[in-house]
Amino acid sequence: MKKLLAAAAVALAMTAPAKAEQFVNILTGGTSGVYYPLGVALSKIYAENIPEVRTSVQSTKASVENLNLLQAGRGEVAFTLGDSLSHAWEGNTEVGFREKLDKLRGIAAVYPNYIQVVARADSGIETLADLKGKRVSVGAPRSGTELNARAVLAAAGLSYDDLEKVEYLPFAESVELVKNRQIDATLQSAGLGVASIRDLAATNDIVVVAIPEDVVSQIGDPVYVPTVIPAGTYDGQDKDVPTAAVVNFLATHEGVDEELGYQLTKQIFENLDDMTAAHAAAQAIDLSKATEGMPIPLHPGAERYYREKGVLN
Repeated sequence: MKKLLAAAAVALAMTAPAKAEQFVNILTGGTSGVYYPLGVALSKIYAENIPEVRTSVQSTKASVENLNLLQAGRGEVAFTLGDSLSHAWEGNTEVGFREKLDKLRGIAAVYPNYIQVVARADSGIETLADLKGKRVSVGAPRSGTELNARAVLAAAGLSYDDLEKVEYLPFAESVELVKNRQIDATLQSAGLGVASIRDLAATNDIVVVAIPEDVVSQIGDPVYVPTVIPAGTYDGQDKDVPTAAVVNFLATHEGVDEELGYQLTKQIFENLDDMTAAHAAAQAIDLSKATEGMPIPLHPGAERYYREKGVLN
C-alpha cells in the first residue's frame, strides 16, 4: 500500500503544472555610467527576493533606447530620464519616438541626474559660452544625455552648429577622447560621482563648467531644476558648481502582471542598502517622493504598493 501511495505521489508531482518562470530584463545604459551598476544591483535583489524570477541586465544607449525596447516588450524594467519619459508618452518624433509609447507604466522616481559639463583645464573653457568653437561630446545619439545637451546649449544661446566638432559617444569613450586631446569637453547626465568623470579627474586637471540658474530657467521644462555639484565631488574641484538636475525614473510596461509589478517596486525600497552599496546616487531614493513628477500612469502593482505604504491615498 505504501508503495502504491508513493508511486501515486510521484505521478502527481510529474503531472502537476510547474509554475512558469518569469524573466526580468533590466535595461540600463553604458557600463561606465550609474544606470548599469544600479541595474546589476536590482538584478541581484530581484533574483534573491522574487520567487521564480530569472533576471538579466542589458547595457544600452540609455533612456530613449530603453523606452523603445520597453514598448516592444523587450525588457521589463528600464532606467530613464524624466524628460525622455515625457517625450515618449507624448510620441515626440524629434527625439526618437515614432509614436506615443502607450504601453509604458511607471514604477518609481529614483534619483536626480546632474548635468555635468567637464573640460580639460587647459582647454580655455570656463563657461558655457566658451564651448563655442570647441570639440564636445554630447552623449550617445538621442540618449537622455544628448537630449539634455540640446536643451542646455539652447538655453545658453548655443547650438551644435556653434561647436567646432560634435561627438555622439557614451561616457567612457568621451572621456578617452578628452584624455587624448581629441575633444575638449564632455557633457554627461548622471548621478554625482559618475565613474567616467572620476576617472578623467584622477588623471587630468579638469574644469567643471557651471550651468547657472538663469540658464536652467530658460530651458522652460519643469523637469529641469537648479542644483549644485558639491565641492570635492571630483579631484581638483574645490568649489560648489551650479548646474541642472533631471529626475530619473524606473519604468515598466503594461504586459507585466500586477503581482510582478508589485514585487519589482517593493523590492527596491526594501533593499535600499544594497542599491546604495552599488552606487552612492541611490542614497537619494526616497519612498515618500517615489510618485512625484511621474509623467506616465503608474503600473497597477506599483500603485498597490504605494497605497499599502500610504504614499498614495
